[in-house]
Amino acid sequence: MKMPILYEDNHLLLVEKPINIPVQKDNSGDLDVLTMLKEDIKIRYQKPGNVYLGLVHRLDRPVGGAMVFAKTSKAASRLSDMVRRQVIERKYFAVVHGIPKKKSDQLVHYLHKDNTKNIVSVVPSHHPKGKKAILDYEVLESKKGMSLLAVQLQTGRPHQIRVQLSAMGHPIFGDQKYGAQLNKVGQQIALWAHSLHLEHPIKKEPVKVYSLPPEKHPWNLWEIAEGNKE
Repeated sequence: MKMPILYEDNHLLLVEKPINIPVQKDNSGDLDVLTMLKEDIKIRYQKPGNVYLGLVHRLDRPVGGAMVFAKTSKAASRLSDMVRRQVIERKYFAVVHGIPKKKSDQLVHYLHKDNTKNIVSVVPSHHPKGKKAILDYEVLESKKGMSLLAVQLQTGRPHQIRVQLSAMGHPIFGDQKYGAQLNKVGQQIALWAHSLHLEHPIKKEPVKVYSLPPEKHPWNLWEIAEGNKE
């Protein structure tokens, strides 16, 4: 499987992750994005031996869109620090059930992940294992009982967007884990990593990439094009 390359130089590789493929090896044993990209680099550049590719952040298996990887250890270290300092701007598109009362808002929750069940829950702020999760959303348009949202992450917690939007009362279309009461088995989750804005870890130049969701239901209810990029 060929992954669209959004940006590449000696230090960075930004790609469009396909849906339903794990970012790295997991218990499923399925082919993962990291392995695929390493093999692709090995072939394209005829590199002998092992290829270095640093994983900087993750996307849930069913989610597609823009991801950044580091091709050198120096870039990996600096990108990881940027993720910790929350200076990489990550924006997503999401199609949710219903119409949020507020056109735009900031959601703040405390989340706890049950690793044995791979489920994240909203917990009280005083919960000993609760981690603060913040995102900003804007309703771009509503149609047929659903809304297209632009979401910007302020923190990077597991399943964060899915859990927070569900806690708001508007689960994402197709998300069986956090919206089982409204979604059907087999539906594809309508969450897409739309853009990444970051400072190049070595060159210190701005790097901006965009990825658009597939023109399939429910995405094709809207004109998601250049005008939505910023």
